Amino acid sequence: MSLDLTPKCLTIRQLRKSFDAQEVLKGIDLELKAGEVHALLGPNGAGKSTLLGCLSGAVTPDSGEIVIGDTAYKQFTPTSAFEAGMASIYQHFQLIGSLSVSDNIFLVNEMRTAFGTTRQRAQKNRSVELLESLGVDVDPASLVEDLSVGEQQTVEIARALLKEPSVLILDEPTAALSENEVTALLELVRRLAQDHGLIVIYVTHLLREVLEVADKVTVLRDGNVLWTREINALNLADLVHAISPESNFSREQQQKQIGPPLFTLDAYRSSWTGPVDLTLHQGEIVGVFGLLGSGRTDLLEGLAGVKSGHGGLRLYDRQLLCSSPQKARQQGIVLVASDRKEQSLFGSMSASENLLLPHYSALSRPWRPVKKERAIFHRLAKRVGLMPADPDREGANFSGGNAQKLMVGRWMTDIDSSHLLLLDEPTQGVDVGARQDLYSLIRDYAAQKEHAVIFASSDPEEIVALADRVIVLVDGEVASIVDPTIGEEKLIALAHG
Repeated sequence: MSLDLTPKCLTIRQLRKSFDAQEVLKGIDLELKAGEVHALLGPNGAGKSTLLGCLSGAVTPDSGEIVIGDTAYKQFTPTSAFEAGMASIYQHFQLIGSLSVSDNIFLVNEMRTAFGTTRQRAQKNRSVELLESLGVDVDPASLVEDLSVGEQQTVEIARALLKEPSVLILDEPTAALSENEVTALLELVRRLAQDHGLIVIYVTHLLREVLEVADKVTVLRDGNVLWTREINALNLADLVHAISPESNFSREQQQKQIGPPLFTLDAYRSSWTGPVDLTLHQGEIVGVFGLLGSGRTDLLEGLAGVKSGHGGLRLYDRQLLCSSPQKARQQGIVLVASDRKEQSLFGSMSASENLLLPHYSALSRPWRPVKKERAIFHRLAKRVGLMPADPDREGANFSGGNAQKLMVGRWMTDIDSSHLLLLDEPTQGVDVGARQDLYSLIRDYAAQKEHAVIFASSDPEEIVALADRVIVLVDGEVASIVDPTIGEEKLIALAHG
């Protein structure tokens, strides 16, 4: 069976979007043709996510227009974007594991009888047709939770194709796939564009995939289109250079004093990453760099006791066993996770409670000393530059940068007895001004006696600006440990193996 898709062009004209005073999209002009895979690249903060948000209806542009075929739109909602022919598949699947493949494909688009009951047989037959058109053998009656990750992704694609879209957006589609599943997905993406006339927008950090699957490449930088080129005129070096602009954050010029050895990792392995051999000195900031799925988060979560880890881990000459976050915390290792809303910040709690949460057991004897808590809060708020410095303001009401200041500020108090601060994507969702403030805070933490920092980042600019040394991970293994002064372009090349 072949999907009856009408080939259309997608034209973006002078699309602009600002968040407060920060202009994120500065007049994007772009034309995408039916039957082509169009890769969208750019460094962190280039505007990729905001542009995709405008296309999917998650973000409302300030001005400009989006034209599909002959119809122009000023803005979308998620529903109107879908009805106009936009279909998006995200890194985190929007599936319900306890439902069947067929039920997931038709979720919120059920085929019903005149009496309102679901036409299960018709849905199953249509699911078979959709899955066969994708060249995959998946039983529509199977529960989604019993499928492999690659099979789940084909279900997502079948669901997206149910309404015969004109545009398919794939955001980091291979992040969780095996090598064989990646190969199968890339072949499927090519078929969707060539055989079904789809416009495929392909967003990834994996540049070799771009060379394999894309027809054209557009690079965004600082909210503008840097260039759009045919893939046959590009090579890997061109792509690396395009997404590694000169850093806006210069390294500190003064000579940094690194102290004696503090932590030692000896053939240390987390659940998927390693072995890692590293001697971390007092005052040192070590960056962990790699592509999505390289093992950055896995390594940090192993050290913090969130995931299992084994091998040598010592503080001075004392062997550490971090079998849980609580035990890691007791031994001086603390983690600021990448997803603040889900893993760190308590949105309904006050700023003071968020800041002092790990320290209440040390402060309460046997009651909470409210005046002392307020004094500590105001001292820390001033130190971290929290705006507004309101102890009663709910955590959910702070901007991304100020929320992250609360998370890092937890470990800047004299009450804290930590030695190693782990940060996963420390400036994710943070504007440029707050970035510099957070870099200063991280440096201040490392400068304290018997302190050091390991941070993981997908942003080579951040690695160069902040790290004293860099661990480059590729597929869970240490590819190299280098000085960040080699520059962003070489770091990216190392991360691609």
